[in-house]
Amino acid sequence: MDDALPKALPPEKSDPSEDWTIVLPRRGKKNRTVNKFVIPKRQMEVQLWAPIDLETDPERESKLKQKMDTCIKKFENSEFYRNLLSQIRNPDIVDKFSKVLGSEEKMQMVVYGIGSIESFEPPRLQLCLAILLQRSFDWIGGIELFDPIISLTESKVLTSLGCTVLSINEQGRRRAVKPTFFFMPHCEAELYDNLLEANWEVDRLNRLVIFGNSFEAYEQHASLCKSSAVTSSRKHVLAIRSFAEELGVDTFSDDSFRAFHGTSWHFFGPSAEADLQIIL
Repeated sequence: MDDALPKALPPEKSDPSEDWTIVLPRRGKKNRTVNKFVIPKRQMEVQLWAPIDLETDPERESKLKQKMDTCIKKFENSEFYRNLLSQIRNPDIVDKFSKVLGSEEKMQMVVYGIGSIESFEPPRLQLCLAILLQRSFDWIGGIELFDPIISLTESKVLTSLGCTVLSINEQGRRRAVKPTFFFMPHCEAELYDNLLEANWEVDRLNRLVIFGNSFEAYEQHASLCKSSAVTSSRKHVLAIRSFAEELGVDTFSDDSFRAFHGTSWHFFGPSAEADLQIIL
């Protein structure tokens, strides 16, 4: 039976497209890196995207779909998944998700940087977790997913598994106009920073949850390396530490360690816009 959080009031309306400037991709260019420069909020640039490969075949798709179905069944019975479910169902965690939901009944899941599910096991395990969480908790809405290296075969299999593959490279700059669960294990620091910069307002930060790399670890690394370039490229990640609660995720096996080591839940709670001015 699905886990439900308290029911909510009717949602507010907002237009998520109001902040985007579309930039067409250049032919022949394949760029997997995240832009490290800061783009002003009203000028966030994204790129239209489609898989580079233009061909696939039913046999290849069938093999990958079977591999994912097997992986999901195995992962569902793993110690890592059972313990993660227990963590999420803890009353304190339930309360945190309820606060993020506010007057909404569901929060969208956005998956960034999943990698190649056809070539590597850690991306498959990460996808398994995203799908199982969406199936287990009825307050998690649909899954939107993006990685620039996704192949046409992978895109078709992801769609068959109920995911929506985005046709725009948002570079992590999705604005949380509604409660949003960002599923981002093992993404680059700059991608988290882009996400936070795009949502650097009290109301928006209170509407999002990030499941991804430990921000505490980023802070420790920045204090040790003392590099201005490193600090500048993740300044929002470092600044949000004053208004964030981080809950680590334990790993138990070689498989879960490779896919989820150093991963944490991040909840945010700035109380006033003035609290966020320290970044400027």
